[in-house]
Amino acid sequence: MPRPTAAQLAYGSCTVICSTLAMLLLSQTSSGVGIAVIALAALALGLLVAMTVPLPKSRASAVGSAAAGSPAVPGSGAMAAAAARTAAGRPRTPARR
Repeated sequence: MPRPTAAQLAYGSCTVICSTLAMLLLSQTSSGVGIAVIALAALALGLLVAMTVPLPKSRASAVGSAAAGSPAVPGSGAMAAAAARTAAGRPRTPARR
């Protein structure tokens, strides 16, 4: 399992703190059970937010996906493949018609 990034920790922590305060203020509960339920809900929400923060892609995987013609790369597949070959240090050859 990969380690969480700083952004994941920050977003998750802020979500837990803000959602706990908001739910406690809105519910106006004073019982121990109510506070425990709100705390567990806030922890679950913080975990969900932390796990959905996108992970940064490494440069090697970005070039590999460009060569494969991934739809995440803007432009057509042929242009992306040519850009990946040029970026990889191979000479660009003109396409035959």
